[in-house]
Amino acid sequence: MITIGNFFFKYRNQLFIFLYALLLIPSPELFTVERFGQDYWFLSFYIGLLITTLGIVIRGLTIGLTFIERGGKDLKIHAEALITRGLFNHCRNPLYVGNNLMLLGLGILSNSLIYVLIVVPVFLFIYQAIVLAEENFLKQKFGTDYEEYCKTVNRWLPNFKGIGSTFSTMKFNWVRWLFTEYNTQIFWLAGVFLTIVYKYPQLVGEDSSLRNNLIMVVIPLLGLYYLFLRWLRKSGKVKMD
Repeated sequence: MITIGNFFFKYRNQLFIFLYALLLIPSPELFTVERFGQDYWFLSFYIGLLITTLGIVIRGLTIGLTFIERGGKDLKIHAEALITRGLFNHCRNPLYVGNNLMLLGLGILSNSLIYVLIVVPVFLFIYQAIVLAEENFLKQKFGTDYEEYCKTVNRWLPNFKGIGSTFSTMKFNWVRWLFTEYNTQIFWLAGVFLTIVYKYPQLVGEDSSLRNNLIMVVIPLLGLYYLFLRWLRKSGKVKMD
């Protein structure tokens, strides 16, 4: 599993995009009219939107509260310090928890049985392998400090004990959240928007021209927003700490 995790660590960003693309695969519906009645879309819409939004919020809180060096080094797992502050004091892998919830929620939002029952479990397996590879690295580098940390903080299931103290004693860095997460934020927004306009005629109507007009307005706006944030960050006009 560690070898598998080291392999997928190199390509985890591309993997996330690929798994997003799998939402386009035709699939039997998760919530069907036969099983849930005519208002089944209500279930997939609100449950999916709630779960995927929770995922992006967890990612945002993790990054806004605690600076972490992301991306590894030379496509390999790397860490200069053992981070135990912020949400890392309640879960060892809050970013990955957020990622899993984002994709699960989008699968439910798209009402895709194949995505929820096949793609999401594959995604969980891959992330479990990545986490085991990261833990192996951290054990070797930080030794007993990391082992003690693992004894008190769960790998996946967040422990909310003391969460109020975490939020009250730490300052949320909006600038860091915005300018380190804009790729994920905009990619997620685009995925949610496209899923809604294609999957929910109950909300946008049956008229394809309205849907196409919305797409031609919203997607370019998101693109311009992305370019603006990227320019600000690359220009050095923004200080994140």
